[in-house]
Amino acid sequence: MNDQSSQPNKTRVSSATTTTVHTEQPWHASYPAPRSEAKSITRHELLRLLKSDAAMDHDFVLGGTIQGSINLPAQSLWPTISSHYNIWIKAGVRRVIWYCGSSRGRGRRAAGWFADYLNERGESRMQSLVLSEGIKAWAAEKGEFVRYMQEYDESKWS
Repeated sequence: MNDQSSQPNKTRVSSATTTTVHTEQPWHASYPAPRSEAKSITRHELLRLLKSDAAMDHDFVLGGTIQGSINLPAQSLWPTISSHYNIWIKAGVRRVIWYCGSSRGRGRRAAGWFADYLNERGESRMQSLVLSEGIKAWAAEKGEFVRYMQEYDESKWS
């Protein structure tokens, strides 16, 4: 006996659907990629800098959650680079240190953009640096490092 003859007549309807996927571009896609690779500073070098006279002299600027730093969202940096530069150069800032969670994305991109800006102007009084391994590695060091973090809560960094 044939399986088809024992089954009631069934009609299967298949329809092909076209799915349009709109892939949202990352926030930085509308800006040029950095041409410069900013130099790195290790968390140990930065900790020494924070403890030094340079910190008292406001010799450097940090972006983020480390004590004394300024939170500058990377998404708003590109159109305001010249303003930041003008403020910092007048204040005598010699080093601007950028970071994000790992310093592989936003932090490195911001440091590169600022390094581009400095290079285009032949600026040698100021450096753009990126914190190696970012704030997550800084927090993972615990001890002295987390004492320099604003509002540190271990449960949020574990």
